[in-house]
Amino acid sequence: MKRITMIGCGTIGISWAAYFLAHGLQVTAFDPDDAARARFSDYVADDMRALGADVRSPDIKDNLEDAVRQADLIVENAPESVALKQQLLADIQRAAMPHALIVSSTSSLMHSDIVNASPAPERIIIAHPFNPPHLVPLVELYGPDMQLVNELADFYRGIGKKPVIMRKEMIGHIANRLSSALWQEALYLLQEGVASVEDIDLAVTAGPGLRWAIQGPFLTYHLGGGKGGIRHYLEHLGPSQEYRWASLGKPTMNAELYEQVIQGVESATQGKPLTDLFNERDQQLVTLQRAIASKENQEVIA
Repeated sequence: MKRITMIGCGTIGISWAAYFLAHGLQVTAFDPDDAARARFSDYVADDMRALGADVRSPDIKDNLEDAVRQADLIVENAPESVALKQQLLADIQRAAMPHALIVSSTSSLMHSDIVNASPAPERIIIAHPFNPPHLVPLVELYGPDMQLVNELADFYRGIGKKPVIMRKEMIGHIANRLSSALWQEALYLLQEGVASVEDIDLAVTAGPGLRWAIQGPFLTYHLGGGKGGIRHYLEHLGPSQEYRWASLGKPTMNAELYEQVIQGVESATQGKPLTDLFNERDQQLVTLQRAIASKENQEVIA
């Protein structure tokens, strides 16, 4: 797959385009919004610089048919609307070459809900990146044809991504379900007056967040069991988890909580512009990825 087409020139499309271009692939793009098309190349260039890559320009088309006509892989980045994606995916597939694979970046929708109108739904695969795709390696894959899914996983691995394959479709896939569970409890803690926005964030970044960058929840608890590993943890500390689960809460999503969140975030960020916050995040992600990659390379050499 050498010729990639982005359908949707928003944040995700920009980030994906930068990543593909940085890895030597051809990128074509289309968005029905004239303004989105006009600024696409500049934003892609910004993300390529964040990667430390030489800037290359995507080929921007004025209509969907021209954009997908020669593509091997078509990446759909439309808003999270079932009806919109159903129609768009069907239109893409009818205009694309028969061998083209179509992937959807949907963050929550299920494959079975968005491919109903497509002539060959088995050639449409969920490929949900974690934001921002040019800096975070995760891609969550799901599709009915496991051979195609495995071939797509190999493609992503070949350009440095880390795909995970879902054996069963699920709303929100894997990572967003895990993130949503943490976000729900963070909101509950804030609403209950347990801690401030800043301290709740710090409790993650200065604590479990550091471990989560290198270990998932299962390996974390395997090591949490000490010399006995996960077997010891489950036998001796499993009930303590149930005790905590019983106290987890559900926040009431109302205007008062929204204002708490807004004021808390504004206080924690101390008036920093969003552009500065994005730049700080991206620089830290690059540093973290390089550190992890260096460790992995040392292990391979050893």
